[in-house]
Amino acid sequence: MTESAHRGSSAGIPDETDVLIVGGGPAGSLLACLLARRGIRTVLVEKQTSLERSFRGETIAAPSVASLNQLGFGPALREHGFLETTAVTTIAEQRPVLRVDYSKFAGLPLPIDIPQPALIRIFNQHTAELPGHVYLSGWSFASLIEESGTVRGAVLSRRGEKVSVRARLVIGADGRFSKVRKASGLVADVQPMARDFLSFLVPRPPEWGSEAQLVIEGDRHLVVLPTFPDSLRIGHNLPKRGLGDLRAAGFDAFKRGIMAISPQLAPLVDEHLHTWDDTGFLEIFTAELEEWARDGLLLIGDASHTATPILGQGVNLAMQDAITIVPVIAASLARGGQDRVVTKAELAGFVAARRAHKIHVTGFQRMQEGLLAIGDPRGIRLRRLRFRVLNSLPGKYRIFNKVINARHEIDPVDLAAAQTAPAPAPAPAPAPAAAPATVSPILHEVSRD
Repeated sequence: MTESAHRGSSAGIPDETDVLIVGGGPAGSLLACLLARRGIRTVLVEKQTSLERSFRGETIAAPSVASLNQLGFGPALREHGFLETTAVTTIAEQRPVLRVDYSKFAGLPLPIDIPQPALIRIFNQHTAELPGHVYLSGWSFASLIEESGTVRGAVLSRRGEKVSVRARLVIGADGRFSKVRKASGLVADVQPMARDFLSFLVPRPPEWGSEAQLVIEGDRHLVVLPTFPDSLRIGHNLPKRGLGDLRAAGFDAFKRGIMAISPQLAPLVDEHLHTWDDTGFLEIFTAELEEWARDGLLLIGDASHTATPILGQGVNLAMQDAITIVPVIAASLARGGQDRVVTKAELAGFVAARRAHKIHVTGFQRMQEGLLAIGDPRGIRLRRLRFRVLNSLPGKYRIFNKVINARHEIDPVDLAAAQTAPAPAPAPAPAPAAAPATVSPILHEVSRD
């Protein structure tokens, strides 16, 4: 405990808990819900005070959709509404070369697109009525509490106030720039990718349907994703540290470049993109760690192993981490008293399995990034041939199934808990029309990361 921190507070923060989760994104909020359903005391810390902010990573892969249904979130997902993605087509130099029909994956639902604030809110509403759970918004992680090399909790801060919370396990679910990871001393191998990403939204024409596209023109490409309720999210690659040059060339030049890659999108881009404020920048890198855990501490999601946007795997890998770690935590907590932390040795099996899977995924992502970065004429022709050969293979769906549809187990205890969990808390009432930027009710959520 630091000198300026105190135990507990008038804000209702407990002195101690079983599990302290830093980061209220999809992985942190889902994990908090599943742990609380088992009667495990949880504190979930989220530095933001509102979910109304820009998100990326809103495509939920088919195995994750199946898991969320099995865990009892299906009715709330359907009540909110989502967009099913039926297929993805790769178009290289104006010619379709590869198509993956998601309905061909037997036994799986279609992937869905749902605003990430709505997904997080669904998890939080299912947790709100569970005893022993505390949700702290507006509080930030400040430092770890350590004793003889063991993590014993964390210091939280808000507007100059510091509070310490002791825990048997601290979980860093705070994303690709994780402060918990930095404080833990666990070393990440950060590898910048050759290119970064600029994204924007345009209205989705009714005739577009619900298919995604990867549009390639030389060493430039667009990722086009149908987005709930009625938009297309478009991502465009640019050279690493190339944003300044792009801006210097002017916004009209940027628009012309996009329109040249995809003539199909040209009318939408021309009509609906007006200034750089209509775009969002994302730095692309991977961060891999040999070790994800210490005694009393675990990293999950992008904090443990940062993926790139290719194949939209980040949010799905993070939720898989949350689902599969729950029984491991529960078993460890059942072994001892309140002074016993969850040990690194007890987390080793989880870390090894999940790390191997993430290395497989990011390896595939690097291979794809290499293909997309090809710019010489011979390489472009060979790439196009490669896509066509892959498209014609009888085993095409087996290949893609291993990468985008890797299954993950759900513990029977969590399946049973989903059947007996209390009804979720009702969505908050709509704010008055004149009120500024408040949290919207879940049935009307359309904002986005």
